[in-house]
Amino acid sequence: MTALLRILVTGFGPFPGAPFNPTMALVARLVRLRRPALDDVELTGHIFPVTYRAVDQQLPKLQKRHRPDALLMFGLASRTPYVRIETRARNTVTTLWPDAEHTRVRKGSIVPDADAMMFGPHTAKLLRAARGTGVDVRASRNAGSYLCNYLSWRAIEATGEGKISDGPVLASFVHVPLVARERGSKLGDPHRITPEQLVDAGEAILMEMVKLARRAVRERQAA
Repeated sequence: MTALLRILVTGFGPFPGAPFNPTMALVARLVRLRRPALDDVELTGHIFPVTYRAVDQQLPKLQKRHRPDALLMFGLASRTPYVRIETRARNTVTTLWPDAEHTRVRKGSIVPDADAMMFGPHTAKLLRAARGTGVDVRASRNAGSYLCNYLSWRAIEATGEGKISDGPVLASFVHVPLVARERGSKLGDPHRITPEQLVDAGEAILMEMVKLARRAVRERQAA
């Protein structure tokens, strides 16, 4: 029997200033996908509470429990009207805005004396796949300084560990815009991405991630 390829797909819950987070519904839709290319793929969804404590506690537990080969993470960028595929995580964390547990970070960096960390060249292929849906998708070098960037940093750390273990071989973070809560409803902007368009882009990203992760796992096994 062929071993399953395991993909962990994550989103975030509500947070101060964003009582509705579309990544929750997006993750639910993606992990329910049924496609021939997913027959040997185990999709696991998870929604992180928007807290530093949750990321630090839950990400290692998810890795240990599900042993994902790849991490595909989604977060909300409510002020951006398009989808952003992040290319790096910055070594910065805001000291101004508390998380959903009202925890305020006192230091402005995640780790001392470190530069930004790159997700890798696979982000360009994810971008190309997503753009093929006709949705406005762009590359980004700035994942912010809140929980999305923080999770991105921890995920890239996990893939670094994966080079010498059975950890994930790939990770990617995608920022999505605010969309209407229900199909057919509008937010007043005719150019805004709809929920179905967001699912289309998310599916394209996921399918490309599966293909790239499958190849990366084979290469690691052959090394």
